[in-house]
This record gives sequence, C-alpha cells and structure tokens, in this order.
Amino acid sequence: MAYAVFPRTPGRDYAGVVIDGPTGWIGREVFGSSGDLGIRRDGTHATHLVVEADAVVEKPKSISWDEAAGIGVPFVTAMEGLRRAGIPKADETVLVMGVNGKVGQAATQIATWHGARVIGVVRKSEPYEGHANSQRRGDRRLRDRRRGARARTDRRRRAPTSSFNTVGDPYFEAAHQSLALRGRQILIAAVDRIVQFNILEFYRGQHTYVGIDTLGLSSVATGAVLAGTRPRLRQRTSQAVSDQAERDLSAGTGRRTAFIAVAGSVARSRDSAAGVDGRSHG
Repeated sequence: MAYAVFPRTPGRDYAGVVIDGPTGWIGREVFGSSGDLGIRRDGTHATHLVVEADAVVEKPKSISWDEAAGIGVPFVTAMEGLRRAGIPKADETVLVMGVNGKVGQAATQIATWHGARVIGVVRKSEPYEGHANSQRRGDRRLRDRRRGARARTDRRRRAPTSSFNTVGDPYFEAAHQSLALRGRQILIAAVDRIVQFNILEFYRGQHTYVGIDTLGLSSVATGAVLAGTRPRLRQRTSQAVSDQAERDLSAGTGRRTAFIAVAGSVARSRDSAAGVDGRSHG
C-alpha cells in the first residue's frame, strides 16, 4: 500500500473495555474499526489502543468478543456501499458477487435486514457459508443461461437493482449485464485495474457505479457506520440456506453456484459510543 506509513502496528478492527476517557464510557464494552488504524498510524494488534471517544460503539451483549472484533471492515464496507448506492427496499433484489467472502456475507445480511431478496454468486462449487438473521428462507427460483454470465431471475422476477461486486473485474461485465433499469453496481476491489466499458449500455440502462474505499474513512466516520448496524446485531439467529436454494449458473460447467435468501424487517436507529483495553482482529 503506497499510502501506508511504516513502521507501524497492523490491525484495523478491535473490541475491548474502555479503561480511560469520558466518565460515562469507562468500563463499557465497545468495538470499532478505522481506515487509519494499522495503515497511517499504529493499529489494533496490541493489548491497548487509544482512539477518539466518538469512534467507539457499545458492544451488544448478544455478540461475543471474537464476533465484535471481526465485524469492523466487512460490515463497514458493506454498509457504506449499500448506503451510497441506496439501501435496498423490500421489493428489490440485490446481487452479491463473492457472497462467501466476509464483505459478501455482510452485504447479504444488511440487504436482508431490509427485506430485500439476495442472489449470491461464488466462483467455485461450494456451499453458502450463511449469515445471521432472524427471518429468512431459502428461495429456489434462480435461472441462468451463460457461464459466469447474467445472474438474472426468470421473467416473473425482478432483475437486481443493485450488484455488490466484491471481486472486481472478473465479475464486472456479469454484474453490469444483470442490472435492472437504473441499477447500481458497487465496486470495492480489483484484480486487473482496466476493464472494457460499454458506454452505450451504461447510459441507456441509466446505471450508476459506486466505488467504496474504507481506508478513506476516519475512526469517527467508521464508528458512525458501525453504530448504524448495532440495533440489528442484537438479533442473531444463524441459519443455513437449504440445498434446494442452490443453482448452477452455467449449464455443464458446475463452476459457479447461486444462492437466494429472503428476509423481512426494517432496521431502526443507531447508537454510538477512550482508551480501550481488549481484543483486536483484522
């Protein structure tokens, strides 16, 4: 990373107990993340950490220390991407490229919090890792006719209004071809930096591309994003998608599998919370 400062202690995500700072926060269990920590200043792979008081978020009692310490980067990336692209509505479909990655799982969970339908794509024949949600069911209705191509549903279903592309250029065209009118593609990574770009299809489809780089977020800005997830993190019932919910995207190759999950509910408000003594991750 050209913008990383060396030498430094790595680590961006953390969870721990406040031991110094504003009186009201001392003794509280908190978690957080940052685009600065571990990159431009010493990070969280340490026994103690000093961060801005406005950066920490109170840890829900329902999640463990290890879970809290691993939430940061994946959920901040997913939440920021969906927020900037437009939080999905209950009647919308979200396509998640790389659904078994940590950001893919977080994007799936956040989208289904809001009642959206999620189509997940993986590159290898592997089971969906699952996500924690209180209401969700497997959906068997997925069809695709091209290898690695359009993750469109049948004509009775709506095309994706958003595509969360966690992989980058390998799925760029597939995500582009799958989008509904005025659809949005969210990009967070790249293998090769240059892709072919069909300008005609882009403007006729009235599409929007959203780039997300969480390294550009301060500790305080990152904390504000995480605070928005806190009410939902209290609700955690892990369920796996049924085998009947899996469908090969390509006839004959068996190299890609798609998953659909459906859930209801609407997220509510956010909370926010400093010297921290605790556990780090990431």
